[in-house]
Amino acid sequence: MRLLPANFIIGAVLVALMVGTAALSLIWTPHDATALNIRGKFADPSAVHWLGTDQLGRDIVSQLMAAARNSMTVALVAVLLGGSVGVAFGLLASALGGWVEDAVMRLADLGFAFPALLFAIMLAAVFGPSLTNAVLAIAFINIPVFARVARASANQIWTREYVLAARAAGMTKLAITRDHILPNIAAAVIVQATIEFAVAILAEAALSYLGLGAQPPASSWGRMLSEAQTLIYLAPELAVYPGLCIVAAVLGFGLLGDGLRDITDPRLARVR
Repeated sequence: MRLLPANFIIGAVLVALMVGTAALSLIWTPHDATALNIRGKFADPSAVHWLGTDQLGRDIVSQLMAAARNSMTVALVAVLLGGSVGVAFGLLASALGGWVEDAVMRLADLGFAFPALLFAIMLAAVFGPSLTNAVLAIAFINIPVFARVARASANQIWTREYVLAARAAGMTKLAITRDHILPNIAAAVIVQATIEFAVAILAEAALSYLGLGAQPPASSWGRMLSEAQTLIYLAPELAVYPGLCIVAAVLGFGLLGDGLRDITDPRLARVR
């Protein structure tokens, strides 16, 4: 029995902690994450407030838990949305080939020219800053990534003997894509989705930091960092806590995706 890679185990533990915290926040937090208590601002850690309170008297632990839920939700929706559209385009390009494949790949190249931040600024200018616009911006930058992964993986499958036999038997390209191509590229897509999950969490934090993501009173690690930057000399821990959460989440999903890649393709692990 082959042992699981260390990066997979570490990543799985970190991801489990983050997902568990986000799930727990749906039903319980030590305090209301949005409740203000000006008289109790900058309270030290205690049995009542485990990590203390911020400049508005809000419980830091409750904010971190609520922010984990928001970050995971944004990342999940953005990756699912961007991944679904990107995989569909990638499969279409691989199945039809020719000018369709060239057109899809050029559109993917064009998508890479618009970072999430720029797209979010455009959406905010038209519709105003919101978490929904942040999701759309992050999903948009995921589409070309998944399109390239799906197309490259599908092109390899189209040359396999069983696919050639299916074509000889008269199966349509749509049927072959559904029955043979998609199931065989699922592992590569899942690995890429895990990695993009980390990117999405980081992008959401960056957009919220700039005021383009979660809006008050919603909690966000990025917005907590933004609010703490003017208090860095007075209460540096207000920036440390959300920063550590972002690092742990991004590192966890990054290591998990890297470990899944080693498991699904052991040749990569041997090269390392």
